Amino acid sequence: MSWRSALLAGSRLVGRRGVSAGQLRGAVGAGGTAASGMGNSTSSLGESANTPVKEIQEIISNNCVVIFSKTSCFYCTTAKKIFHDMNVNYKVVELDMLEYGSQFQDALYKMTGERTVPRIFVNGIFIGGAIDTYKLHEEGKLLPLVRQCYLKKSDYMESV
Repeated sequence: MSWRSALLAGSRLVGRRGVSAGQLRGAVGAGGTAASGMGNSTSSLGESANTPVKEIQEIISNNCVVIFSKTSCFYCTTAKKIFHDMNVNYKVVELDMLEYGSQFQDALYKMTGERTVPRIFVNGIFIGGAIDTYKLHEEGKLLPLVRQCYLKKSDYMESV
């Protein structure tokens, strides 16, 4: 089984608004299962023999908000709730539900300097974990980061 098919088994986009995930360039990403109860839609990207880092980069570049998570992690649940409460679409990668989850966690360590979850990327930029995300939200800086991404995507879509 390729990295991509292992990663994308059960991949879902999560969100409440109708904003679709477009292409961003020069960022980082991965796919997985979504939090329940939010109007999920399924996405797939096909087969590839990419490395975990390349898969992570591709997912991050294709989504404004990506949360690398584990289903049993309180901090991950807290981070997802922040975006859910802001009505922001996000992509969740549940590492403990992936056959190659530990390899993806190793790749995230190489990319971010930590193995802990959640590992959260907004607009292609690693913003930290749940506490970092909460601080950005409390300071009023999180939603503008997300909006920047959607503005870039809408500009990109208009130019196509």
